[in-house]
Amino acid sequence: MLPVAETEEQYDAIDAADLRAGVLALCEHLGLTGDVVAFDEGSLPVYAIGDDLVVKLYPPLHLKELYVERDVLHALEGRLSIPTPGVKDAGEFHGWGYIFMERLHGENLKRAWPKIPRHERERLAVQLGTALAELHAVTPPEVLGPADWAAFCAGRAAATAGENRSRGLDEAWLAQVPGFLASIDLEPDETVLLHTEFMHVHVLVHEEAGAWRLSGVFDFEPAMRGAREYDLVAVGIFLTGGDRSLMRAFLDGYGYPEERRAALPRTVMAYALLHVYSHLPWYLREVPAPGAVTFDELADRWFGV
Repeated sequence: MLPVAETEEQYDAIDAADLRAGVLALCEHLGLTGDVVAFDEGSLPVYAIGDDLVVKLYPPLHLKELYVERDVLHALEGRLSIPTPGVKDAGEFHGWGYIFMERLHGENLKRAWPKIPRHERERLAVQLGTALAELHAVTPPEVLGPADWAAFCAGRAAATAGENRSRGLDEAWLAQVPGFLASIDLEPDETVLLHTEFMHVHVLVHEEAGAWRLSGVFDFEPAMRGAREYDLVAVGIFLTGGDRSLMRAFLDGYGYPEERRAALPRTVMAYALLHVYSHLPWYLREVPAPGAVTFDELADRWFGV
């Protein structure tokens, strides 16, 4: 049996041994064999089942994320220039959701990055930009929200200052949030399928004949429908890391129009504030911006080209 997890408190209190026992019961129920090994990263439990499969679990309080990830993975199958996990089976077991999917192999880009030469980083940035453009070109599954992007942005604008205050953002930054957001037109040309966390820990690479290759992108349960620039928040902070030439390479691979690039940093900065996982103190630790005292300066430092 899988543990009871109707609340965050129950979920946080789950013992790893009890959860593993539930996974073993699920595998037995489905007739699957192979060593069961937990991955040590991720917000939801993920286990390798032998060399070729993984199972991702969705506790009852996050059950809707099962259907988001399942439908997005089906929509993306064979559509990107980087592999995505193919869905083998999905369903519910004792109140929990599960997806059995193909196992991607490689090292996550965060760990690999220090070993990758500069010219290889720029080549990978181009390829990642191309892959994100391919993802944005896929029709979003019906299960994805929000239904009204403007209403979503308004709701996030009302919440972000309080959330970032609780995470330790200085009052000097917080005082600027309303005025900065009010100064930017966030009406998108269209809404697209968003990964929302297109970042180094969700991209896999491997070295082959002296060159680094992209071997997978994963973790689609937070996927949404929205403005394409929303996905550039994670890109600028966690992939290009404020490096202008890498951001240019990424945008070149994406095919982002030259005439729109001058306005891009302020737009992405706004989405950094409006993101459902907005965490400015964390971003400032990842990409320090000494001397920056306004969001315009921060936008240029993080997302400038």
